Amino acid sequence: MSTFAARREMADTPDMDMSDHSDVPLIVDLDGTLTKSDTMHEALLLFIAKHPVKLPQIATWLLSGKAEFKDRLASEMVVDAASVPLRDEVLDLIGTARADGRKVLLVSASNQRQVSRIAEQLNLFDEAVGSDAARNLSGTQKADWLVDRFGEKGFDYVGDSRADLDVWPRARKAITVGSNASIRQHVDDMGLDATHLTGDDADSTLGRARHYVKAMRPHQWLKNLLVFVPALAAHDMAMLLPSFFAFCAFCLAASSIYLINDMLDLHVDRQHPRKRNRPFAAGTIPVSHGVVHSGALFLTAMVIALILSASFAAVLLGYVALTFAYSLVLKRKLMVDIWTLGALYTIRIIAGGAASGIPLSEWLLAFSMFVFLSLAAVKRISELTDLRARNLTSTDGRGYRVSDLPVVLGAMLASGYCSIVILALYVSNSNVASLYSEPKLLWLVCMLLLYWINRVAIVSYRGEMDDDPIVFALRDRVSLLVFACCGAIFVASALL
Repeated sequence: MSTFAARREMADTPDMDMSDHSDVPLIVDLDGTLTKSDTMHEALLLFIAKHPVKLPQIATWLLSGKAEFKDRLASEMVVDAASVPLRDEVLDLIGTARADGRKVLLVSASNQRQVSRIAEQLNLFDEAVGSDAARNLSGTQKADWLVDRFGEKGFDYVGDSRADLDVWPRARKAITVGSNASIRQHVDDMGLDATHLTGDDADSTLGRARHYVKAMRPHQWLKNLLVFVPALAAHDMAMLLPSFFAFCAFCLAASSIYLINDMLDLHVDRQHPRKRNRPFAAGTIPVSHGVVHSGALFLTAMVIALILSASFAAVLLGYVALTFAYSLVLKRKLMVDIWTLGALYTIRIIAGGAASGIPLSEWLLAFSMFVFLSLAAVKRISELTDLRARNLTSTDGRGYRVSDLPVVLGAMLASGYCSIVILALYVSNSNVASLYSEPKLLWLVCMLLLYWINRVAIVSYRGEMDDDPIVFALRDRVSLLVFACCGAIFVASALL
């Protein structure tokens, strides 16, 4: 159990005295209080991730009322304590209360099955009470139950949300955890004996803003620069402006899907040494906020797309649909996931053509298909080498085994080499002279890309590759030098 100290903001008392009334029980809420996340939301996402075809069934559950919905969901899926991020400051609080001989109860609006599972696994509570099919133990219902059980002012209550504003006034001591400034002010205005615990910067407005931006993965927006390729390849600088708006739309749409993907991959990411630090996996952003955030990004992207052109909007919608299918189903399919990732790169170029109205060259599409298939395979190679280093044999949520590594590496190299062959054929084509005054210089690009693809293969096989080749390329000096040289060669070939 970790024990880092929480910062404490005292409302009416100079310190928290937990030993003055050892007969007063400590009541701890579950969602957002003991855990940084909401167990019902996480169970729902896990259920959807495992059974996407049952989405219509979930819709029928919602019609039965909140308590019945929680009960039906818990009958299908509950999350384990080991798979959700816990608040260290609350664990410290529980440890202090138990050391003082006080009873500690876990009382939550989550379903009884879920509450019992968490309590049994942590072994920190004298009793665990939750909602059932007929009763949603939240707000006034929770307050009434606690008063009936322990009497008015007969318990200390630890909570985090607005629903707890009905409980705190009836407790001897109000303890808020990770609550926003508005809730803390409400508690203080009630004149309660209150203590406010804030665990980390994720509970502050600025801290949350940083995590929301991080969840959007802005570093991945560089992939969307591919929408500029048609205008640049055609040497049509007038089309850079519509390409820029297409870039903005793709960034928003891609971030929308990243949020959905991260929410569906919560439990897989938490087992990964680096992905577990993503905002949703770490519990720094509630998954309920992620749904709203994702929807807002998608709607904004579609508004921009429709303003540009109906054809671009159709391509963007197709991109979102394919990405969503990838998040729900396709990423678990052997090799289909790699093909899908490669196709998503190529769709960005197609979208750039739709936004600018520039017809796409067959050479460009063929080169894109193979080079992006190669890059997509790099992602799987890095994951498999990571599993190999951790002495694991298979992926969780993917269709691969570590023994598949040589095959995936072969697919990566074969696709990369095919892209170089296509580029070489393009350079030797007589029509290229209409765009480049010195097309023979472009052979140097073939050589540089061939070197880069082989180097990436070796680096990824060694386990030194980042989870995403784009992130690797941004941090790798050799990659940056290769790309800079390629760009300079293209410019020189056109101008000399």
